Amino acid sequence: MSPRARRSKVAVVTGSSSGIGAEAAVQLAERGWTVCLLARRADELDAVAARVREAGGTARTYPVDLTDDADTARVVEQLLADHPRIDVLVNNAARSIRRSIRDSTDRLHDYERTVAINYLGAVRLTLALLPRFLEQDRIDGSRGHVVFSSTMSSQLPIPLFSAYLGSKAALESFARSLLAEHGHEGVTTTVVYFPMVRTEMSGATSIYAAMPMMTPDKAARWLVKAATERPTRVTSLGGAVTEAGMSVLPGALTKVITPSIRRMDKRLARRTRD
Repeated sequence: MSPRARRSKVAVVTGSSSGIGAEAAVQLAERGWTVCLLARRADELDAVAARVREAGGTARTYPVDLTDDADTARVVEQLLADHPRIDVLVNNAARSIRRSIRDSTDRLHDYERTVAINYLGAVRLTLALLPRFLEQDRIDGSRGHVVFSSTMSSQLPIPLFSAYLGSKAALESFARSLLAEHGHEGVTTTVVYFPMVRTEMSGATSIYAAMPMMTPDKAARWLVKAATERPTRVTSLGGAVTEAGMSVLPGALTKVITPSIRRMDKRLARRTRD
């Protein structure tokens, strides 16, 4: 067996201190991967690293604020020094805000904060690692792959999340451009369109306590599929069908879907109160 074949694959996972990112790190570890854990909270990263090691994998923690240029540059320098090869970058860190556009007319900072991590944070880290991915491919064909966590809500018209969805739509466009420009040089991408997942982020909206959601464990399996199988996208059948419909009949689908979502929110609010 060649040295390259024996080499443990390396994944950089952002937003890995809890939720989907933490579960994905553990699942990759179970497959023998080395996992680089990136998030702001060092103590929580240490706890996830312990789980990774218990699962038989190797973990390194890299506390970082991905909205900060200097902090990101510091961590990237350390990542590149620690790992001659990086196989996969999983851009999973995100924040969400549930607020109507009408109630956001004096809250531009909501959009700025959301874009700062969901879009610019992911782009900042991807740009910093891209030269290494391109170098790897030229040297020995080690193909780099970039995974972007997105949302099924960008595939259909969802009210009240304009800041979050705008940032994810921008990220998806960046992913397509990255593949179009560098796919022939060994850099590939996957966009993962999650439905609602039971995490700390979704838990910030009280009415969602009564809503059926995907578990973090199952959502993590979608990220693992993206990292190991490298499809262009991972989504549900419903998300794919709705996305196709929005390409053909956006007005008609919006008129049908958005009233049903408002009714669902009212039902959830009643169930939460009860």
